[in-house]
Amino acid sequence: MNIGDYRKEIRSKFSRTHLPFVTVKYAQTLDGKIATRTGDSRWISSPSSRRLAHRLRSIHQAVLVGVNTIIQDDPQLNVRLVKGKNPIRIVVDSRFRSPLQAKAFKRGTKTMLAVTPKANKRRIRDFEKKGVEILILKKNKTGQVDLEDLLRKLGERNVRSLLVEGGSKIITSFLKQKLVDRMVIVIAPLIIGKGIRGIESVRTRKAGDLASLSSLKIYECGNDVILDGLIRK
Repeated sequence: MNIGDYRKEIRSKFSRTHLPFVTVKYAQTLDGKIATRTGDSRWISSPSSRRLAHRLRSIHQAVLVGVNTIIQDDPQLNVRLVKGKNPIRIVVDSRFRSPLQAKAFKRGTKTMLAVTPKANKRRIRDFEKKGVEILILKKNKTGQVDLEDLLRKLGERNVRSLLVEGGSKIITSFLKQKLVDRMVIVIAPLIIGKGIRGIESVRTRKAGDLASLSSLKIYECGNDVILDGLIRK
């Protein structure tokens, strides 16, 4: 599989900042949708691209999704389609809506749940009994989990690489706050029409503030096209 080797960049960033190198990965249609209006996203990408996604999980120390992805898709967030080590699973849940029985919280792989100080203490104990580590993090101005605080906490735990898989709100928040180092975008030859966009509106005053990719690699994977590059900073 054609996956860019960013080990040098990962080491460099961590030595300078003690923060993980952040890769955002998502699959979209030609018209920029990651799911239908009802939230159905299976299966937009090809089998080859799904194996690529599992390969990306295997080479990152941690994989992260938001609670909406847990509720909508109930992903396992492990490595199954290729050989490799399971990453730490991280769920960002500002309002603590995660279902206790979700697949991501099953024992066997280390899992972290990122919540705010308002999180219900009884529910925290329930998750801890399942072996889930609860990260109580600062709130940002809108009452959501502060993603910069999350990255600092991960750095303190020596997590040097993080794969962000979605959904659209989490991806947009990472981009808005300029916390992304690399993007891997799978483009499938499909058109949905009305549906859910991979990236929500990112307001900016100048074209120069827009996120752009450098060291860009473009290649085919099954029926899909992959864009893989570093965020220019």
